[in-house]
Amino acid sequence: MALKVYNSLTRKKEVFEPINTPYVGMYVCGPTVSGESHLGHARPFITFDVVYRYLLHLGYKVRYVRNITDAGHFEEEGREAEDKISKKAILEKLEPMELVQKYTNLFHWGMTQFNNLPPSIEPTATGHIVEQIEMIKKIIKDGYAYEANGSVYFDVEKYNTDFSAKGQPYGILSGRILDDQLDTTRELDNQEEKRNKSDFALWKKAPAEHIMRWQSPWGEGFPGWHIECSAMATKYLGEEFDIHGGGMDLQFPHHECEIAQSTVCNHKLPARYWLHNNMITINGKKMGKSYGNVIKLSELFSGKHPMLTQAYAPSTIRFFILQSQYRSTLDFSNEALQGSEKALRRLMEAYDWFMQESFADAATGTDTALNEKLIKLVNEFSEFMNDDLNTAKVIANIFEIVPIINAIKDKHIAKHALSTTTVALLKEQLKAFVTDIFGLTTTKAADNNKLEGVLQLLINIRKEAKQRKDFVTSDKIRNELAALGVQLKDEKDGGVSFTVN
Repeated sequence: MALKVYNSLTRKKEVFEPINTPYVGMYVCGPTVSGESHLGHARPFITFDVVYRYLLHLGYKVRYVRNITDAGHFEEEGREAEDKISKKAILEKLEPMELVQKYTNLFHWGMTQFNNLPPSIEPTATGHIVEQIEMIKKIIKDGYAYEANGSVYFDVEKYNTDFSAKGQPYGILSGRILDDQLDTTRELDNQEEKRNKSDFALWKKAPAEHIMRWQSPWGEGFPGWHIECSAMATKYLGEEFDIHGGGMDLQFPHHECEIAQSTVCNHKLPARYWLHNNMITINGKKMGKSYGNVIKLSELFSGKHPMLTQAYAPSTIRFFILQSQYRSTLDFSNEALQGSEKALRRLMEAYDWFMQESFADAATGTDTALNEKLIKLVNEFSEFMNDDLNTAKVIANIFEIVPIINAIKDKHIAKHALSTTTVALLKEQLKAFVTDIFGLTTTKAADNNKLEGVLQLLINIRKEAKQRKDFVTSDKIRNELAALGVQLKDEKDGGVSFTVN
């Protein structure tokens, strides 16, 4: 069975056929590094990590490009245009690139915790200003953009008029009709510069107080959000590539604008297949800063958030996300994460035992029905993944296998009930899907609250020893914790802080 994916562009499942087999080009919109990543950000990056892993499993040679937006993140839809990087840099009293580095490091840390593979290329928006300017110049030359007071805007109505006749109207991806967009566009700053309300910025003139700015043919300014991805995707994947991915919230306006820009420059749609994961919600609402329901990754892993009753290991979050098909809504709750924690522990304990256990007694198999059941369950792994990457169904099958493994472990089923062929197939496919494709680890979920409690107990014992002038015990605790990578620091107010290396 060939791999089929749901293409947002055509609104149907299609057989995946790369432009130049066995090579696959995949571009995924990365983070805007103006703050720490949260649970809502985890879903797209875990989703497309699994897509990447599965394509590699199928034998494709994948160039996975995931950008870093560090030149602002300039928005026009639904709020006053703002540069998130500059704004946050002022609040944190940091140089913009210092802030960018801080949150890029935090993002990479989070991806490592989730056991995500690094992309093949991770370009930054600030590293590709030249490419963006050149693309804007070409769009102006072709008559689809115009300069106004040092800013440059894409002429959406002209594009729509010319390309609708070619079957590529503005709105082809999201299904939005331009007239409806005009009715719902909010009045924002600098609207008088635009020929039409729907026009979006390719380049913005930098006001005097704006920190991040670059020289351009139109004066000092900074790029719009959408042009960044068009420029980087074209540079590293070519004028047309296989997969463009991202969250469903990026369909409009971001990906819609990318299509328009790239189509004008390259005379073809940039990507064949557009894949979008659905949102993580909390009580039915999208997770986002505007809703005040954001849970940062560090808060998830430490349990330090009002909505959390405990800490959760990154592997638990990853498993929680993969229990749903990527295009379905996933609603967050403590109960759901606790259920995922228990289920993952049960899965990995069975998996670890089975993969390490010798089945030398297995021969031809004495239970034909059991062997047939297991082979069917395992063979369906690829069938489900090839049907639009349905991780949820694969996991459901794995949990039909887990009780059988546990029954063998507990000697309720004899090892020789399984044939050598069945054992080999199970070990091969479980490793391929549990470890290699799903990226699940055998690390047990850590309860950081308990670990911090133990550390605090040692700090208290050390404090009491110092008060008794028992410096031998006090120094012993400090030195042995240091040997384990825990550095204690005595504060002036008598308190003790610690860092873990």
